[in-house]
Amino acid sequence: MGKPPAGRKFEGACVDLTYEGLGVLKQGKDVVFVEGMFPGDEGEVEFSYSRAGQLFGRVTKLTKLSPDRIDPRCKICHACGGCAFQQLSYPAQLTFKSKKVKEQFRKVGKMDVDVLPCLGMKTPYFYRNKIQMPFGKDRRGHVYCGFYKAGTHIIVPVTKCYIEDERAEKILKTACRLMESMRIEPYDEDRRFGVIRHLLIRASRTSNEIMVVIVTAKDSFPSRGNFVKALVKECPDIKTVVQNINSRATNVILGEKEHILFGRGYIEDTLCGLSFQISSKSFYQTNPVMTEVLYGKAMEAAKLKKTDIAFDAYSGIGTIGLIAAKDVKKVISVELVRAAVKDGIKNAERNHIPNFEMYCDDASSFMVRMAEQRQKVDVLFMDPPRKGSDKRFLDALIKLKPERVVYVSCDCSTLARDVAYIQKSYQIESIQPVDMFPQTPHVETVVGLRRK
Repeated sequence: MGKPPAGRKFEGACVDLTYEGLGVLKQGKDVVFVEGMFPGDEGEVEFSYSRAGQLFGRVTKLTKLSPDRIDPRCKICHACGGCAFQQLSYPAQLTFKSKKVKEQFRKVGKMDVDVLPCLGMKTPYFYRNKIQMPFGKDRRGHVYCGFYKAGTHIIVPVTKCYIEDERAEKILKTACRLMESMRIEPYDEDRRFGVIRHLLIRASRTSNEIMVVIVTAKDSFPSRGNFVKALVKECPDIKTVVQNINSRATNVILGEKEHILFGRGYIEDTLCGLSFQISSKSFYQTNPVMTEVLYGKAMEAAKLKKTDIAFDAYSGIGTIGLIAAKDVKKVISVELVRAAVKDGIKNAERNHIPNFEMYCDDASSFMVRMAEQRQKVDVLFMDPPRKGSDKRFLDALIKLKPERVVYVSCDCSTLARDVAYIQKSYQIESIQPVDMFPQTPHVETVVGLRRK
């Protein structure tokens, strides 16, 4: 077909989904990727663009619906892109995620592996305990909030989100109204003008506490005190308000400088029987219900013994290590972000866990030093960011020689790459997908490995 002109249409049937959840259609010898189509859907598709030799289109009319297609609760889920899988039945979502993990191990890791069925939620809505939204202003001067349309600074207005904590809706609506009445300007990314860039909400499931982080482009602004006072009065679940200052021209949401405007600057939550202190920048899983499932599976894969020395890398606020501590002799937790280490040490103290040691350091360097000193580690937990680990870390892991490795990953592509790198030294015992992100194509995975 060559490079078709944008706007040209064809009739096609969706036969599969890509790693990112795009529909796969075949047109002659070409493959076209279409957002919002699922296997079994047929319809009219318009070519949009090509990129790196791949063709992309958009569906203009569905003529036959997939048996797995359902009516979504949110009518703008496709437009905002935050949860485009709401139109796919939940059993089909779980099947896709297990298949996705298996396919990434085959394509990226060059391994044919067995993958367990993806574990899902009983009620896969209103699960996010962390919400961050930018603000905008329409032509009539009304302030609104929503999500950025992918690849743009265009905010898609959202009045009710079906995957975020239900209490966030009132807070966001109140913030919009107060900003408007107090003439506090939302920040415009393109014009680099205004005050409030984002509102970040963190919600505790067990204590019902809520933290609001007001991300601003400047250190202070008129009516700040009145804004906070009115927001807390109308939304009494808010127990602390923090101002985060981010004056940089960046897509990174949080800046370095902060002020506590109300409360103690953190909230508390209970996970797997432990109490955790969560600050504005703490890494804490966004789906508390499935986090307990995820960490439960991580502990199963670790096969912990009372004589074990456990190492927790990329540990954040120490969650995995603290949960493991009751079943092992000692936990060594290493994290590079100083604020997270501070929270982790406090979390160990508040839970009266004496066999937990936490260090602010680079995990790779720390492990190399341990190996050189011939220190023993029985089980190593690793939960890296989406980009996965790196050769330096994995080489250090191989040098340290823990008997068991538990790899928790939010990206099965980098997971497959990293597991393939260490497969000469470690063999896979289990691969368990967990649906931490219902209504989206994302999946979390726990892999248990044993040294050969």
